[in-house]
Amino acid sequence: MAELSVDLVATDRKVWSGIAHQVSAPSVDGQIGILSGHTPILAVLRPGTVRVIPDDGVAFEVHVTGGFVSVDDNLVTVVADEITPVTGSEA
Repeated sequence: MAELSVDLVATDRKVWSGIAHQVSAPSVDGQIGILSGHTPILAVLRPGTVRVIPDDGVAFEVHVTGGFVSVDDNLVTVVADEITPVTGSEA
């Protein structure tokens, strides 16, 4: 299975970086599901939950207050104003 390189970055720190199979993010135009080979995109995020399914298969979620998500050549970068782990998730 192809992989995504993912970086979750808050304005003040890198929150998580690793390899994932899938990322879901809340854009202002609707929820975006990102898999390997996704078309390059730059989207503005609305407040909501980003879900990451890492290589080990244990999904986690973080709440974002806004920002943007960039996808290019299997590199996903989520830059958010604030990132807070959702209860029960590990980020």
